[in-house]
Amino acid sequence: MTGEQFQQIAHTIPGQPGIYKYYDAADILLYVGKAKNLRKRVGSYFSKTFTTYKTHELVKRIHRIAFTIVDSEHDAFLLENSLIKEYQPKYNINLKDDKTYPYIVIRKEPFPRVFFTRKKINDGSEYLGPFTSAGKVRELMEFTRQYVPLRTCKLNLTDHNIRKGKFKVCLEYHLGNCKGPCEGLQSAEDYAEGLQQVRNILKGNLGSVIGHFKTEMQELAVSLQFEKAEMLRQKIEHLENYQAKSVIVSKHLLSMDVFSVAKEDDQAYVNYLMVQNGTIVQTHTVLLETKLEETEEEVLSFAVTQLRGTFNSQAKEIIVPFPVEVIDDQLAVTIPKGGDKKKLLDLSVKNVMYFREDLKKKKILHLEGKTDAEKKKVLYELQRYLQLQEVPVHIECFDNSNFQGAFPVSAMVCFRDGMPSKKDYRHYNVKTVEGINDFATMKEVVYRRYRRLLAEEEPLPQLIIIDGGKGQLGAAMESIRELNLVGSVTVVGLAKNEEELFFPGDSTSIKLPWNSDSLKLVRRIRDEVHRFGITFHRNQRSKGTFKNELEQIKGIGKQTAEQLLKTYRSVAAVKALPEEELVKAVGKAKAAIIRNHFQGGADQDK
Repeated sequence: MTGEQFQQIAHTIPGQPGIYKYYDAADILLYVGKAKNLRKRVGSYFSKTFTTYKTHELVKRIHRIAFTIVDSEHDAFLLENSLIKEYQPKYNINLKDDKTYPYIVIRKEPFPRVFFTRKKINDGSEYLGPFTSAGKVRELMEFTRQYVPLRTCKLNLTDHNIRKGKFKVCLEYHLGNCKGPCEGLQSAEDYAEGLQQVRNILKGNLGSVIGHFKTEMQELAVSLQFEKAEMLRQKIEHLENYQAKSVIVSKHLLSMDVFSVAKEDDQAYVNYLMVQNGTIVQTHTVLLETKLEETEEEVLSFAVTQLRGTFNSQAKEIIVPFPVEVIDDQLAVTIPKGGDKKKLLDLSVKNVMYFREDLKKKKILHLEGKTDAEKKKVLYELQRYLQLQEVPVHIECFDNSNFQGAFPVSAMVCFRDGMPSKKDYRHYNVKTVEGINDFATMKEVVYRRYRRLLAEEEPLPQLIIIDGGKGQLGAAMESIRELNLVGSVTVVGLAKNEEELFFPGDSTSIKLPWNSDSLKLVRRIRDEVHRFGITFHRNQRSKGTFKNELEQIKGIGKQTAEQLLKTYRSVAAVKALPEEELVKAVGKAKAAIIRNHFQGGADQDK
């Protein structure tokens, strides 16, 4: 539609609040918007110059305009959100989040079971969630089972069946994980009380659970059931410790939702923290695709509505960095300037920035937003270049790390389907190697890693990368041979500087094409194992885990010991220094102390 064509119908559009809808020639809905004044807002599309190509494309495709008048701008906002959710027009903001979220279901049945599910069925059962992390759900389920004994069997525990004595208690009863409702050993009322405690735990309301257990403990003590009372005391202590670790800001905060946004070109990132009783119970970050020069305020307003609806939030307050429009008139919008709420907002900003940078790293490998087949394309390419028998969907990489020639540690990172699998990362404090010996260190950690996988009957990686020279690769292969894994896994070395791969025993290396996705993947794996190893090493040093021999010498301070290591790289090199050079480095008195220490040690060795 052109500006001239619009002018012919402009007088038919009212100057009142409402929503407008743009349709194309095939009568497909292109866009839904809201306006305080419909005529002015719609007219702006045909009277001003837009900076984005997408806006020009939308205006060119408009064939028909429809509108709905409402009583207020807020009513227009409500209707706009409803229509976007129902029709998902092409040119409206698109929430790029198609995940299926897990729930915890309390089944509608006698003595209801509680279990994990991804399918929400309209069967009258109670569904708690959804949750952003399946791992978090399983952790919560395991946590609740430690404190609230509920049945896990599928028996039909009707009153009739229980009275008839059709069932017998199982091992779970004898282990204390169930109170035996199948034999009538637990009443429906007592079971329902346990379910309420489960609800409280899952909602982060540990205070009421602790209070309930304290009351029960006192009753047991009064009735002289001290063993049971002691078991409850231990549960209370564990719950209080868990609560202390979970509280992020303040126990005195009420339930609230925290949102932050970062916008870049036609993409926006929004982080959501769900806070209940001062505890962050859920966190989620999403990517949104903007279409028509939407502002950060418009993006965040849209995301607040969508995310609160998705996760069934009942909070009466939201924390945001600037004012936004919301659907619920009763919802308080807070823009904190300091205090606990500002700390929460800052934490949300930190999360959204990390998410944005992480997505950028993934896009370097062209993996973000791809199907599984597209993601594996780089793995097929790597398989072809290295002539592997299997697609390397599971890759592990090892690297040694030390500090100024001392304190060796090792790290292993795992990539699955070309993406980091951080739950499988491992770090190793070297146990059997004395001093700095990269070859022996590599042999030890490779042996420890795959001996454990074999013992636990876990799948082996298709590709193992040893970051280092041929010596480290040879040492790793010694462990592979000792474990009888030759032929079961492929092991390659990665040259430190040249980015060349080489197989055991080969005299020539393999150079992946400099612009290939497979080389980018190998680089990222190498960078990740370096980062992981260095971070672990730094943490160990900061905790004082490492103590070098020089620091143990009475009269030699930490600063002197570190300076000697920095200059001469190892304790052995310091020990071999001529007396004149040692005196020059630390002075005559300290040099004498060091030489006496080493000479005394040498005398003891004889």
